[in-house]
Amino acid sequence: MVSYKDLGLVNTREMFKKAINGGYAIPAFNFNNMEQLQAIIKASAETKSPVILQVSKGARNYANQTLLRYMAQGAVEYAKELGWENPQICLHLDHGDSFELCKSCVDFGFSSVMIDASSLPYEENIALTKKVVEYAHQYDVTVEAELGVLAGVEDEVQAEESHYTKPEEVIDFATRTGCDSLAISIGTSHGAYKFKPEQCTRDPKTGRLVPPPLAFDVLDAIMEKLPGFPIVLHGSSSVPQEYVDMINQYGGKLPDAVGIPEEQLRKAAASAVCKINIDSDSRLAFTAAVRKVFWEKPGEFDPRKYCGPARDLMTELYKHKIINVLGSDGKA
Repeated sequence: MVSYKDLGLVNTREMFKKAINGGYAIPAFNFNNMEQLQAIIKASAETKSPVILQVSKGARNYANQTLLRYMAQGAVEYAKELGWENPQICLHLDHGDSFELCKSCVDFGFSSVMIDASSLPYEENIALTKKVVEYAHQYDVTVEAELGVLAGVEDEVQAEESHYTKPEEVIDFATRTGCDSLAISIGTSHGAYKFKPEQCTRDPKTGRLVPPPLAFDVLDAIMEKLPGFPIVLHGSSSVPQEYVDMINQYGGKLPDAVGIPEEQLRKAAASAVCKINIDSDSRLAFTAAVRKVFWEKPGEFDPRKYCGPARDLMTELYKHKIINVLGSDGKA
């Protein structure tokens, strides 16, 4: 058993409380490799923003659970090296799909886990979530649950259609499960293709897709039912068109990739939404930078020469999200 407290990590309880009261959201950035982790910590340390390091089941298998533990511990020490005296860093399992996986993460030093049983019938979702909560809370590990289904694809998570969270269910669900935060569905979705072209309109000037607005009426109804309760938005990458354009310019093929407009995320961050998940944007930044190097220098084979620029571009992206979208800079 490894305690996250021994690794210098924190859970999300105080983070979320401060975020709700302060009208901002905590960035939850997924990472799969060293460069992503370096970029997240550098951006967070330079902006003094609390941050959630997210690891999916697929990323955990990719990186190895033992290495992840030491990477998280190293991230805390790296933050201190960068001058962040009291780093507020959480290590979170994203979309845990079983009690066994969540338990393993708790035992290996995660400070927060998500149990995503949203695809199960309502009562089964409650039962599985409650089981995870009861185990995790023994070790002061916070638990995120999900009600409603997001469309799109992210690692092992895949759904053809979204189903908005039903506001009338949230009080019963939160009370019976004891979860610490709740991921809801209000129109965000996973991946770089968050909406089909037929769901969007096209900007007549640029020809780019314009996605439909988020269902803020559903969010308002949920906030009315659960005042002050931490709400989470998944699938909230904005899919920056400059990265999509770079990828396409340098040999890639991402037609009609579209995300969530940042102004809508800013609006959500000012509400009870205190955690906003961002994954695809960093993948796009990484890929754009790597493609540019390979296109301009096809003889390059030193990974530092293409992963380094990718790391720099991701750092810029994370700082932009922290300062201009989520408003979490200076909060840690």
